[in-house]
Amino acid sequence: MLKQAEDEGQLKLYYFDESGFSLVPCIPYGWQRIGETHKLPLQRSQRINVLGFLSRQNESFFHTVESSVRTEDVICAFDQFAETYRTEYQHTYLACIIVLDNASIHHSGQFKARIDHWKACGLCLHFLPAYSPELNLIEILWRKMKYEWLPFEAYQSYSQLKSSILDILEKTGSKYRITFA
Repeated sequence: MLKQAEDEGQLKLYYFDESGFSLVPCIPYGWQRIGETHKLPLQRSQRINVLGFLSRQNESFFHTVESSVRTEDVICAFDQFAETYRTEYQHTYLACIIVLDNASIHHSGQFKARIDHWKACGLCLHFLPAYSPELNLIEILWRKMKYEWLPFEAYQSYSQLKSSILDILEKTGSKYRITFA
């Protein structure tokens, strides 16, 4: 229903979620020649967490933190996104629906206290049913980043990992695109 309303120009639709990256690689399998061994160093590292908004048109907005994601970080990401959308809303009056999961930080008192402010900026929240990550299309972005787009070399050091992640985020929508059917 929301996708159809967006296709008819009645609203904007974005998907929100958080994902974390560290030097523990997400490589489920790999191909190598017989007798050849590929190794990735396994090391504990700092973690970079990405809080992201993604539309089906590959429009995106990202906020990164290098610590555990707290309610304050999610609020900051929403505040920044709301400020970027406010101008568009003032010209188009198209509500922007944000689809998100039911993580506890999305239901905290601090988070709920900001909902009216975000509504004034044109944002409305749509919470997904429990245990339905397949309905949150930004999950496709996290999967592509972790399993396809991050180069092998990114796992050599934390600075290379961070640089690679920021490069992908910057080029999401141009070099890195997802085709939503």
